[in-house]
Amino acid sequence: MLEFFRWQDAIDIFIISYIIYKLLVLIVGTRAMQLVKGLFIMGGLTALARVFDLRTLSWFLGKMLGVLVIAIPIVFQPELRKMLEELGRGGSLWQRRKSVKNAELLSETVGRAIGYLKSQKIGAIIVLERGTGLKDFWRSATRINAEITQELLISIFWYGTPLHDGAVIMDRDKIIAASCYLPLTDNTDISRWLGTRHRAAIGVTEVSDAIALVVSEERGEVSLAINGHLSKNLKDSQVQKLLLHYFGGDEDEQKSILDRLQEDIRTLWT
Repeated sequence: MLEFFRWQDAIDIFIISYIIYKLLVLIVGTRAMQLVKGLFIMGGLTALARVFDLRTLSWFLGKMLGVLVIAIPIVFQPELRKMLEELGRGGSLWQRRKSVKNAELLSETVGRAIGYLKSQKIGAIIVLERGTGLKDFWRSATRINAEITQELLISIFWYGTPLHDGAVIMDRDKIIAASCYLPLTDNTDISRWLGTRHRAAIGVTEVSDAIALVVSEERGEVSLAINGHLSKNLKDSQVQKLLLHYFGGDEDEQKSILDRLQEDIRTLWT
């Protein structure tokens, strides 16, 4: 006998649809999205191979999917770890928002550190991790995993300390690592007067959605790198507003600020 559609089935469909939707929202704009596209392509090829009875191709694709089941948790360990940490804390699995007070505290802390480095003309590069994991860049660096403090940031970049040569990578919770070496941009259109820090800041934002803030030791100014572009000589208020929305997890406001900053992008020093 054909079983009638139950109200429990509607709930099942709604929950599964919501989970799939939130997963897609989570990975849009990250490197994981490319993996999803690749899986869809492999799934389509597998279906076609079975329809046309292409046994060798079906066998090969089946083996590849088996390997991916093992490889995906390893490659995307940082993203999975973040979601599990949220679940363990009892917070939202899909979205992490700081309280307004905590966001203000962290933004002021980092802003004061950047301001001091700027005033003393101490070179620095701070990378703010967003959706794309940056493990490839901090894996071989010095792990910090420490609370974000003004004193620690200044100490890391203080000339002569073992960790001053390289970048600091942090997320919205902690300083992940220091003395990180980033890929230099291959863009030949940028000014030849740009130093290694600025080229590294551009380079890391070409391969990820991260935000990089650079303090110039020659000019004592702050520059912003985003999406492979560089905007120089940011005002303190711009830096503070960007940090506030970054630590607050307000992606829409953050994108709006970045869009306004990039209206006046200057990649050549005059």
